[in-house]
Amino acid sequence: MDTHVSETRKSRETAGTSAIALDDATWLFVQARPALLTLARQIVGNAHEAEDVLQEAWLRWQGADRRAVSNPSALLRKTTVRLAINVVQSAWKRRESCVGPSFPERMDDEANPEAVAARQDAVERAVLLLMETLTARQRAAYVLREGFGYPYDRIAEILHLSVVNTRQQVARAQRRLTGDLNGDHRGQPVDSVAHRRLVQAFFSAAQTGDLGHLERVLSTAANGSGSR
Repeated sequence: MDTHVSETRKSRETAGTSAIALDDATWLFVQARPALLTLARQIVGNAHEAEDVLQEAWLRWQGADRRAVSNPSALLRKTTVRLAINVVQSAWKRRESCVGPSFPERMDDEANPEAVAARQDAVERAVLLLMETLTARQRAAYVLREGFGYPYDRIAEILHLSVVNTRQQVARAQRRLTGDLNGDHRGQPVDSVAHRRLVQAFFSAAQTGDLGHLERVLSTAANGSGSR
């Protein structure tokens, strides 16, 4: 393989171009594949979808204009990150159309910066939709129930509501989100500080499993809002 690579490079230099031959491109991709697969899996959170991302990355690498590629590893990594983020965004939109925004699963402690950034972007968009569409009580009940699986009686305790009212808050949230996703979007104003506070609490809860801070942020907004 080394002899082939050397001969190929010599022939390319003779031709006056730095193009990467297909055989060399295959070798480069195979070498990079384990790290790319780990990267994709960290972002999409699913081994099967990560394999799909790698397959698409390989097809794009095959079709790329490799004459202009000075750093193949960097290009492969960038392509994989973009494709993986597209998968996350597509999944978010599909779930949105059925039950509202998706909630991220806990991420591996060793997740790289690209994976963390992708998940944080998804959280920011999901939280913005919730804040634009729902009242503070609806938002708190919906997040605790649909995002973290809280029982209704525990949500009722946190929000100082009856269990019946808590169920109503979740149902109203679902109806509002459905109406918003069907085009009935009026987008109430969102305070940027409150948005950032909830994003940080949400992301921290998804990352660490410590829900105490998220409970306090949601309950403070809900119990101080006067919303019904």
